[in-house]
Amino acid sequence: MGGSRVQVNKAHKTRFSSKSSRQVHKTSLPEKSRTIKSGSNVAKGAKAARLQRNKMIREQKRAAILKEKRASSGSTSPPRVVVLFGLSASVDVSSLENDLLTLLSSKENETVFSTVASSEYKLRLTVLKAPHGDLSSCIEMVKVADLIAFVASASGSCDEGASNYYIDPFGTQCLSVFRALGLPSSVVLIRDLPPEQKQRHELKKICTSTLSSEFPEDYKFYPADTKDELHKFMWLFKEQRLSVPHWRNQRSYLMAQKVMLMELVPLGEGSVDLASDDCESGNCTLLLTGYLRAHSLSVNQLVHVSGAGDFQLSRIEILNDPFPLNARKGQDLMDSDEVNNEQVIRSLAPDKLKQEPLIIENVPDPLAGEQTWPTEAEMAEADQNQKQKRLKKRILPRGTSEYQAAWILDDSDVEDSDSSDDDAAGDGMVLDENESGYHGQEGNNNFDLDDDQASLSLDSRDNDEQTEIDSVMMEGESLTKEQIEQEIKKLKEAHAEDEEYPDEVDTPLDVLARKRFAKYRGLKSFRTSSWDPKESLPSEYARIFSFDNFARTQKHVLAKALATEQGSMDDCVPASTYVRLHIKEVPGSVASKLCMFAGRLPVIACGLLQHECKMSVLHFSIKKHDSYDAPIKSKEELVFHVGFRQFVARPIFSSDGMNSDKHKMEKFLHAGRFSIASIYAPISFHSLPLIALKSVPDVAASPAVVAFGSLRSVDPDRIILKKIILTGYPQRVSKLKATVRYMFHNPDDVRWFKPVEVWTKCGRRGRVKEPVGTHGAMKCIFNGVLQQHDTVCMSLYKRTFPKWLEYRFPLYA
Repeated sequence: MGGSRVQVNKAHKTRFSSKSSRQVHKTSLPEKSRTIKSGSNVAKGAKAARLQRNKMIREQKRAAILKEKRASSGSTSPPRVVVLFGLSASVDVSSLENDLLTLLSSKENETVFSTVASSEYKLRLTVLKAPHGDLSSCIEMVKVADLIAFVASASGSCDEGASNYYIDPFGTQCLSVFRALGLPSSVVLIRDLPPEQKQRHELKKICTSTLSSEFPEDYKFYPADTKDELHKFMWLFKEQRLSVPHWRNQRSYLMAQKVMLMELVPLGEGSVDLASDDCESGNCTLLLTGYLRAHSLSVNQLVHVSGAGDFQLSRIEILNDPFPLNARKGQDLMDSDEVNNEQVIRSLAPDKLKQEPLIIENVPDPLAGEQTWPTEAEMAEADQNQKQKRLKKRILPRGTSEYQAAWILDDSDVEDSDSSDDDAAGDGMVLDENESGYHGQEGNNNFDLDDDQASLSLDSRDNDEQTEIDSVMMEGESLTKEQIEQEIKKLKEAHAEDEEYPDEVDTPLDVLARKRFAKYRGLKSFRTSSWDPKESLPSEYARIFSFDNFARTQKHVLAKALATEQGSMDDCVPASTYVRLHIKEVPGSVASKLCMFAGRLPVIACGLLQHECKMSVLHFSIKKHDSYDAPIKSKEELVFHVGFRQFVARPIFSSDGMNSDKHKMEKFLHAGRFSIASIYAPISFHSLPLIALKSVPDVAASPAVVAFGSLRSVDPDRIILKKIILTGYPQRVSKLKATVRYMFHNPDDVRWFKPVEVWTKCGRRGRVKEPVGTHGAMKCIFNGVLQQHDTVCMSLYKRTFPKWLEYRFPLYA
C-alpha cells in the first residue's frame, strides 16, 4: 500500500561492525565479492592453523605426561624412595617401616636400605627411616625422596616449648629446611589411634585440624595403624603422580645401595675390607651401586659425591636388576646370594679424548703480564701526550696514584694558595695527571715506600671487630667452656653495636690514620661513581674462572646436555638402570668415611654439567633462619648444601642493591631480610636451593641450621665495598663554618683526607678546609647551619673478597 513511499532508514552501525565493513558500499560489486572472499579465506586459514597448533600442543603435553608416568611407575622405573619422618621423638617409625615391608613382601629384608618389589601392587619401593635428631641424615634423605611420609602419633605429646602439640622443635626445624629445599610429594600418616570407632574418628579429626596449619591445603591425612589402612594408602600411592623439585630434574643422580672400596695395585684389582687400612694413605677406587635416576649418565662425565668432591669415572658397569618386578615364581628376591653375586651385563670405559678433564683451579701463567718493549712510534706518541697533559698541574696528597687521582674533586682549588707553604714542607705534592708521582718522592723515599707495607702489617695484627672479621671460634677449637662463652658474649656485643652504630670506627691514637686506613678511599657518590672491577685483585683471583657472558654459557651447556639426553650415545647409560660406578682417585680416608656413613645416611653421586667443577665466585640470596639466635659474622666457616652438592666456605655478606654496580658489605647476617653471600666455590648453574649449616663447638650433636636461600649468580666482577665511618664532633660553630675535633689526631692526617667529602647525621654536607692546631682538629665548611649537637662523619670504602679455604668439602676437615 505504501509502495515507494515507505520510509527506508539507514542501517544502524552496530558496535560489532568493523571500519572496512562500513566502507563496503563504496566499492563495486566485483571488488566487493573479491574482498569478502579473500577475507574469509584468510580468516579460515588462520583459524585452521590455530586449531592445528593447539592440537599439537595438547598431544605433546599428553605424550610428556605419559612418558613421565611410565618412567615413574612402570615396570622398568627405579624403585620409588619413601622417607618416613617422625614429627616428634615419641613416634615409633620402626614399627611403621616393618608394617610396610611386611605388607609388600613376606620375606625378611637384611639390606641396608629396605628395597622390595611387590607383584601384588606392581610397585617397587625403597623405604628410608629418617633418624630423629640427625639433621644431616634427614637432609640427605629428603634430597632423593620421591615421597615424604610425615608420621604423627595421635597419643603422643611434645614438650611445652613446642609450637604444635604433635610436632617437637626438631620436627619444626626440619619442616622449614625441607620447604627451603623443595618438598616432593608428601602425605601425613597418623598412628596410635584408639580402636573404638567414635573416639578414633574424633581424635583423627583433632589431629588433622592441629597439623593442617603446618602443611599446605592439598595435603592428605591417612590413618596408618591396621593392615587395611596401609593397603588403602599403598593403592592410592601407586596411582599418585609424583612431583619432585625442579632442580632434581636437571642432573642425573644415584643413591648408592652399596658402597665398597677397591685398592689401586699395579698388578690387578682386589676388594678391600672396610676394617683394613690399606687405602688410608693413598687414593683408591670407590664403587657405588644403585639405580640411575632422572637422566642418563655418560662415562666421560664428571660426578660429584656428596661431601667428598668431584671425580672422574674409570668405568660404568650395567648390572642385572636385583629387584625385578615380574620375578619368577618361587624366586627369593631378598636372597643374599642373588644380591651379592651381581651379573655384569655391559661395561663402559671412558674415551680419553672425550672425557671431561678434572680442572678445578686455574694455573696462572707468570709471564702472562709481561709487556713487550714499545716501538719508536709508540714512544713518540706517549711523549707528545705527556707534554700536552703536563700543562695542567694538580695538588694531590703524597703517594696518590693516577687511578686514585681520578676520584679526587677539583673543588678545593680555592684553598690551594693558603696551603702552599704546608705543601712545600712535604705533606702534599704536585702530580702530573699521567704520572704516578714517584719523581717527587726522592727526598722522603723511605716514608712513602713503607706505606703499603705498614698498612699490611697493621691489617695482619689488627684484632678489632671493625676491620678483622675472621672467625675466632673456628680457629680456637681447643678453648675451654668459659672461653667459648666469653667469645660468644663478645660476638653478641659486637653484633648489637653494629646494629646501633653501623660502620662507625674510632681513629686509633697511636697509629696515623693515613697508614691505618691506607687501603680506603672516598667516593663522591656510592651509586654513580666508577670503580674498576679489575683493580687490585687478590692472588686467589688467578686461580678461579670467569665467563664473558655466563647466561649464554649456561644456555649452551643446558642445550648440549639436552641433545646428549635425546640422542643415542654409546657412552651413556639410560636412566632407571641398575649400575655400578667406578669412581677413581678418591682419597682413602674420605672413602673410608663414606663407607662408615653409608649405614645411616644415603651416599649420593650426581652427574655434573660442563664447567661445574671449576672454581669461581658464587653469590647466594640468603636469609637467616628463625630458629638460630646467635650472630653470624662474615668470613665465618659454614657448610653450604647447594642441591646435591655440599662444600665448606667462608662467605662475606653484602646488601642486595639493585640500582647500583657496587654493594655494601655487611659485618653480620641480620635477621628478617635477605642478603647476598659471596663465596669461592665450584660453578653451579642455577637455580639451586641453599641450606647453610654451622657446627656448634660445645655440643656434640648435629650441626645447626643458620640460613637458607638460593643461588643468585656466578660473577667474580661483583664489587663488594666495606664501608667505615670516621666521626667527629663540633667544637665551635659559626654559621656555615665549624671546627671539628676527635675525627683525627694529627694535622697530617687532616691534609691527607682533605679531598674527601664530610656529612652530618642531621643532613648537612661539606668539605674540609684546613687543619687547626696540632691535635687533629680541622675547619670545615657546610652547605647549611650546623647544630652544636650534630655529628660530623666521613665515609671511606675499600673492596673486600671472600675467604679462600684449602679444603672445600666437609669430609676433608
